[in-house]
Amino acid sequence: MDELYEADFEQMELFVEEREDLVRKLADQFSTDPASSVEKYEIEQILQNDSEIVARMNVLRLEAQDWLHKRRQAKTQRNAYEAGYTPDSFLMDRKK
Repeated sequence: MDELYEADFEQMELFVEEREDLVRKLADQFSTDPASSVEKYEIEQILQNDSEIVARMNVLRLEAQDWLHKRRQAKTQRNAYEAGYTPDSFLMDRKK
């Protein structure tokens, strides 16, 4: 959690995958052996960070969305200037 706001999207992805794996293992463990009150308290403390993690993931998602939008705009502008012209064609203007 200390590095949450410095982490890039790849680090966040690894963090979330590792965290999900740990949560799954805890759920399996507690399905056979119920959690003690101390364990329940610690789990609640960990789960309180969910909103902060989701907020950071949303920031990264919006950054990626903005980057993709800018990339599409640049591609559209580039395509307008790189239109395929026939080398033997003539451009004819009419005078009014």
